[in-house]
Amino acid sequence: MKIKALLFVGALTLLLSLNIFSYPRDEGILNKPSVSFANLKDGDKVKSPFKVIFELNGMLISPAGEYVEGSGHHHLLINQPFIAKGLTIPADSNHLHFGKGQKEIELNLTSGTYKLTLQFADGYHRSYGEELSKTIQIEVQ
Repeated sequence: MKIKALLFVGALTLLLSLNIFSYPRDEGILNKPSVSFANLKDGDKVKSPFKVIFELNGMLISPAGEYVEGSGHHHLLINQPFIAKGLTIPADSNHLHFGKGQKEIELNLTSGTYKLTLQFADGYHRSYGEELSKTIQIEVQ
């Protein structure tokens, strides 16, 4: 009787453990690199000057001018859409570069509605594309 009970418990344990370990997991989603605004969200109303803080997950910050796989630096695009993957991000008053690895900026914008796009790019300013961008709209009062 004890042997049958032990065999039953052993078989049940084996079946349960096989089911647990075979549960489908999509770990790629958990580790997918992303950028976001740490202190602003879509629809926020702010007063100038205001701080914009950048967040990065799943990659490393490295300075401009050198290519290091899996790394790069932030760019803030004002009233501009994301830059397609592989294209070089221009440098002008609407495309701000943070090539020293900066993670924040204080902006002083006139009153109005603005679209802010955080865009991550490699050491040569080549965009990682839409996957590593985040766009929000804010109102400066």
